[in-house]
Amino acid sequence: MRNKGDILLISCYELGHQPFHLASLSALLEQAGYTPVCIDTAVEPLTARAIRRARFIAISVPMHTALRLGEQIAQRIRQNNPNAHICLYGLYALLNADHLLQEAIDSAIGGEYEMPLLNLVQALENGASIDVPGVHTRTATSGPWVERTPFLVPQRQQLPALTQYAHLQWNDELRVAGYTESTRGCKHTCLHCPVVPIYHGRFFAVPKEIVLADIRTQVAQGAQHITFGDPDFWNGPTHAIRIIQAMHQEFPDVTFDATIKIEHLLKHRHLLPEMQANGCLFIVSAVESLNETVLQRLNKGHTAADIATAFALTEQAGISLRPSLLPFTPWETLDSYIDLLDFFEEGHYIEHIDPVHLSIRLLVPPGSTLLDTTESNEWVGELDGAAYTYRWQHPDPHMDELQKNVAALAERAEGNNVDPLATFFQIKASALTAQGRDFSIEDALQRYGAHKVLPHLTESWFCCAEPTCNMSAPQTITLSSRKVANDK
Repeated sequence: MRNKGDILLISCYELGHQPFHLASLSALLEQAGYTPVCIDTAVEPLTARAIRRARFIAISVPMHTALRLGEQIAQRIRQNNPNAHICLYGLYALLNADHLLQEAIDSAIGGEYEMPLLNLVQALENGASIDVPGVHTRTATSGPWVERTPFLVPQRQQLPALTQYAHLQWNDELRVAGYTESTRGCKHTCLHCPVVPIYHGRFFAVPKEIVLADIRTQVAQGAQHITFGDPDFWNGPTHAIRIIQAMHQEFPDVTFDATIKIEHLLKHRHLLPEMQANGCLFIVSAVESLNETVLQRLNKGHTAADIATAFALTEQAGISLRPSLLPFTPWETLDSYIDLLDFFEEGHYIEHIDPVHLSIRLLVPPGSTLLDTTESNEWVGELDGAAYTYRWQHPDPHMDELQKNVAALAERAEGNNVDPLATFFQIKASALTAQGRDFSIEDALQRYGAHKVLPHLTESWFCCAEPTCNMSAPQTITLSSRKVANDK
């Protein structure tokens, strides 16, 4: 296991970012004397030679789309190197372990993956039992490993250049973007979130100096913008502010974005000017819906009125709010979906969203906390293990049909580089048609007026949604084709 190539670490999708989950794991393995080889199949080929050479192969699957691609890669590895131990690690690996362990893989790890994976490698190297805490296998069942990791500075030297990944688009300028995490897990328990059944409300702060060292490495590699990919950057707001203040002091021209709950934006609104003063361009927030029933069923912790307040607060602070949406759930209605569209049109917020967000449908993976609710038996169907989700149908068939139409519109628009504003109104026309109402896209565009130009990444943010479009093979995925791969 000590020779270069014996351990192969693979990433297949991290939202257009240089793969953090390879860099973090590499650091720990290298400290222990191993020499892993890292490959990101989103931007570079996975060769048959690399597969045949490896004895242990770990595939990072932090989200649903990555899992789909990761299982395909695992099946290819199994055909080319049947003796290699294949491990999937990440949120969705453990949730879907029962299906994956049937054929594709040998082990799955969820939660804080570094130490369990290192212990697994050492057990395999020594010929010992692989009944390792935090490692789920065919013969040894283990839950998620949620113990504090001995954090190290991520090792990025082996990874493809940052220029091969998503960029910040700001006016007519494209800026190289990096990515890091200042916390792991989340103290909140939104019922649809894949973090919750793994971390159960716990989170860990990464030491400030580790985070800053990782930023320093990426700035040296050309990063002009940093994405903080924490599930919620303000799980520890004091920790977050200390990091951005130190980053801004050292790199005053480097900008950043972060993901923050609507609830936290209201609770800690006094911190928004500090965020802007230290280089925050935009904040991603999981708005999901304006339907109060949906927000309650998902335990989001905010209301429709709170969403309007968050837009006003961030705009006042000079920060763009970029909401992620989950508009297709069993509790959304056609009326409330149209209300959502009206909110973005009337508030002049259309430019704040990517059209694909208007198509996203609820995913219910095995272990989802939604399954623990008393009313889940009213709408949850059978588990489709191969699709990594429990099936469900909307009580109104028109909503399922609308979702398919919106997904197709968003995918075609992305492929044909259609103006997102025009796509939005095409989607609204489709929704109003389902309600039996006429709608003029041309008139709507004229009423809306001039476009706002907002800073954004060239790769959309997704979380825990059911995919609604086809994916290319891992070796041929481009940034544009990944962008429409819904993962909520």
